Amino acid sequence: MKRKHFPAEQIVSVLKQAELGMAVGDIVRQLGISEQTFYRWKKQYGGMQSEGVRELKILQDENARLKKLVAELSLDKAILQDVAFKKVGRPALKREVVDYIVDHYGLKLARACRLIKQVRSTQYLSSKKDPKLALRQRLRELAQVRVRWGYRRLHVLLKREGFQLGVNQTYRWYCLEQLQLRAWRKKRRKSAVARQARMQPRRANDAWSMDFVADQLADGTKIRLLTIIDIYSRESLAIVAGHRLRGEDVVTALNRIIAKRMAPKCLFVDNGSEFSGQMLDLWAYYHQTRIDFSRPGKPTDNCFIETFNGSLRDECLNVHWFTSLAEVQSVVEAWRIDYNEIRPHMALKDQTPMAFARSAVSGGPEIGH
Repeated sequence: MKRKHFPAEQIVSVLKQAELGMAVGDIVRQLGISEQTFYRWKKQYGGMQSEGVRELKILQDENARLKKLVAELSLDKAILQDVAFKKVGRPALKREVVDYIVDHYGLKLARACRLIKQVRSTQYLSSKKDPKLALRQRLRELAQVRVRWGYRRLHVLLKREGFQLGVNQTYRWYCLEQLQLRAWRKKRRKSAVARQARMQPRRANDAWSMDFVADQLADGTKIRLLTIIDIYSRESLAIVAGHRLRGEDVVTALNRIIAKRMAPKCLFVDNGSEFSGQMLDLWAYYHQTRIDFSRPGKPTDNCFIETFNGSLRDECLNVHWFTSLAEVQSVVEAWRIDYNEIRPHMALKDQTPMAFARSAVSGGPEIGH
């Protein structure tokens, strides 16, 4: 049976009839209600006049409106806390936040715009700028190949391919494509210690730097790589891979290099046994080369080779899976040639290290990495 709804004014009039002497049984039979309902009405509306009923209804409507307003304010507060971490200063970012609120909270567009203080006409506005789809696709392809390169080096490659854009535009597309790779490293705070003056190279072949990098093959076999660079030109002179590299292997690699160019005046190395042994000492004495050892526990004394080794590990070793030592030597040598002749170096103004090495020999300006 369908439940009947009686307005408050009709209930008050029914109670007045009962007060005037009409039987309760006749009233409930006429209205089709139970006696429990009648006495519940009498308890709730007994003694009230029509004006009081209207005031009660207005009060109930006002309470319902206030409850709805409180619920909306609570929801607005929760939404603002949800999007508080987002930087919504610009209208373009506000559009994204409004779309997010409409999708996740089911609010109407007008209310979402009012909450974020966004002009509704701006929300409906569609951009007419060129999306640069070809440029963005090429940028993503380059970033997938050069995994550890930042937007500055990728910008140089785009310029080489003929794209006309500034470095700030490259950074904007780089961020929109979400190609950032951040490596948060904890900074160690230590008191400064006075250093002794070290040799400052003025031209190529003034000073070389050497160090070892450790890695392993797919089957877990450990390997080592000897890296040698020219500090002035930042040119990678050699990368030698082997299972066990000793002092004689270091001397062999140096002899292979000086067969094509002159010996350095100084060698920057750490205190490893391969560098502090007799083999390298005799080689340095024969070629009149001074060996400059790093202070114990101070890898920053040989910072140039440490930076190079970091690039080697990020851009080559970490992105390849080696199965044999021959494969390691082949891949690393290809990367070394790419590093010297193709890879952009920011301080080199879009020129290769080999070109700067030639200009340095002819008396060009000092450069940095």
